[in-house]
Amino acid sequence: MMDINATLIGQLLTFLVLVWFAMKYVWPPITKAMQDREKKIASGLEAAERAKRELEQAEHKALNIIRDAKVEATQLIDQAHARSLRVIDEAKESARLESKRILDHAKDEIAREVTHAKEALRKQLATLAVLGAEKIIQRNLDASAQAALLDEFAAEI
Repeated sequence: MMDINATLIGQLLTFLVLVWFAMKYVWPPITKAMQDREKKIASGLEAAERAKRELEQAEHKALNIIRDAKVEATQLIDQAHARSLRVIDEAKESARLESKRILDHAKDEIAREVTHAKEALRKQLATLAVLGAEKIIQRNLDASAQAALLDEFAAEI
């Protein structure tokens, strides 16, 4: 068996003093440092999780904004298209009215010219009739001469 001697008791006492010293002065700062580190890691993980949620929310918000912008752009394009169709229809209607006005004006002008030509023709016919009558009166000829004069008059008309 082993003899318990003073060296063993001294070593045991030294070990106990060392354990007591370590438990009293060394162990608390180590455990405190480990707890602090654990808290920092936990808060870092929490911050990372919070950042992840915020990123997901920001992405969701960005997608909503993009979707809304697309809808608004589509509405603006539709409005512009409708406006362009209205402008085209208005231009067609305006052109139709203008062409009708020009056509009516041309018809009126033609009618005035026809009336003017008829008047000029009547005046010429009246002048010729008067000239023909003068010639008939000046020449009081027989029937064959009058027929020749009438033929001449008809040729002039």
